[in-house]
Amino acid sequence: MARRAVEALAAIAEQPAGSSAELLESLVSAGRELAESRPGVGAVAGAVGRVLAAANANVGLEVDQLRQLVGEEVAALVESRNRAGASIAIQLRERLEDAVVLTHSASATVREALLLTPPERVICTVSSPQDEGRPFAEELREAGLDVELVEDDRAPAQLEWASLLLVGADTVFRCGTISNKAGTRALAEAAAEVHVPTVVACEVIKLAPMDAAEANLEDGMFDLTPPTLIDHVVTEEGAYLSEEVCALVDRTPFLQQGYDLLRRQA
Repeated sequence: MARRAVEALAAIAEQPAGSSAELLESLVSAGRELAESRPGVGAVAGAVGRVLAAANANVGLEVDQLRQLVGEEVAALVESRNRAGASIAIQLRERLEDAVVLTHSASATVREALLLTPPERVICTVSSPQDEGRPFAEELREAGLDVELVEDDRAPAQLEWASLLLVGADTVFRCGTISNKAGTRALAEAAAEVHVPTVVACEVIKLAPMDAAEANLEDGMFDLTPPTLIDHVVTEEGAYLSEEVCALVDRTPFLQQGYDLLRRQA
């Protein structure tokens, strides 16, 4: 979704504009619509915001130069996301060796980590109502992993046998709270009861420079897992305790700059 969103911005940048300021306004307007179309998916707002922040910082360029800059920023972002997944997978290697991993939904970042370092066993939830866990489990099996597929209501009990709860995230807020597929919080609570660590794997563009209380989530699709239930958030920049997420957000300028532009009134 994030890739399609920034590619849409690149296409808009090619449309006629009388000035760089006019082009920027068109990009901001389109970026706001793209982000608002998926309010619970931080990667869309983060990716769109990064492109807008770069365009805003260079609005003094000629129109053609600004178009070129937007295209280059989009290409760089897509490439950096590819590298981010590989970096996160490497950082998770020690945690995954000989582990029994329970995962929920179908995170591409989690998939890459599991394929790089196949654990002893993977327990996948069905992840209803979309049931994306079914094809996810089958894909892992085809890659040679030992995978058990369980219904969502049976998943908390499976943590008795697990050594790690590994999930992706749709958004990680500055306060350290994560938004992810509904059911994630219940699993994290169950994991805490049996002293199984919960680790979140996500790219930096999924970080949001706001607290969870400010979020506008789509009813029923996501739930919020508080930082007290999360052991580490692993990004391409490193592994962070939940209370350290705010520092990572604050030293990543494009996050705040991009969100500011997306919130700006036309």
